[in-house]
Amino acid sequence: MGRVIAATTSASDKRKAFRAGLASGKLQRLPGAFSPLVAMAVQRLGFEGVYVSGAVLAADLGLPDIGLTTLTEVAARGQQIARVTDLPTLIDADTGFGEPMNAARTVTVLEDAGVAAAHFEDQVNPKRCGHLDGKAVVPVGDMTQRIHAAVAARRDPDFVICARTDARAVEGLDAAIDRAKAYADAGADLIFTEALADESEFEKFRAGVQVPLLANMTEFGKSDLLSAQQLENLGFNVVIYPVTTLRIAMFAVEAGLREIAATGTQAAHLDRMQHRAALYDLLEYENYNEFDTGIFNFTVTESA
Repeated sequence: MGRVIAATTSASDKRKAFRAGLASGKLQRLPGAFSPLVAMAVQRLGFEGVYVSGAVLAADLGLPDIGLTTLTEVAARGQQIARVTDLPTLIDADTGFGEPMNAARTVTVLEDAGVAAAHFEDQVNPKRCGHLDGKAVVPVGDMTQRIHAAVAARRDPDFVICARTDARAVEGLDAAIDRAKAYADAGADLIFTEALADESEFEKFRAGVQVPLLANMTEFGKSDLLSAQQLENLGFNVVIYPVTTLRIAMFAVEAGLREIAATGTQAAHLDRMQHRAALYDLLEYENYNEFDTGIFNFTVTESA
């Protein structure tokens, strides 16, 4: 019998798998999931992990990505998504939701939520989307304190602490590389550099930093959209597609709503919908039936 209610892989094993993936030499592909159901599709289609974007969570709540979401909201969504997939989940922890002590608590809460990794960024509060202008970054020492606090609070040594730097757009590429080295020295297991422009910048960053690196392939931003093969050839270890599934879904939602508004029916859109049978297959309805039958298979007979 397959998965019922929740994934069968433990949080510890998912974290070990993510660490092994970072050391494998194979690019770990992590599409963003805006819901547990999307995370199940990510696993079904053979990806190596799942990403939970802070920008997507904020948008799903009807908010801009400017640091308005709370640790409780982020951890709850992370727990919901990690629960249903056997893949490791990387989650966006923004700036750690406050001071270094807050970053430390964030790690413990996210560990309890069952995710495999979290990234912390060096922006000033309130943060902005990483591909917008007008960002500001904290001094290097402030960010290394965040990382030190996060690492010190970690109870599972396999939980991956990722440090994100937004310095490329603020201080330049060389400064971003220097920051990445400092964050690695502070204990970060993985470095996420935001808003690199093109392949040459990804190549220079890889040459300058010795720890595992994450590439952000978000649409409509400042970075060229490099293929997974290009990124693997450049020596990157992880790629995220943070908002892709939400953008695809919302484009389809708006098109469907326009169709109903214009014609009074959704009939013309049936060939652009997930069929009920496909949804039931993804949810593994048959496993629930088998589980239910196996539990409630007793009979009661009258005694003589």
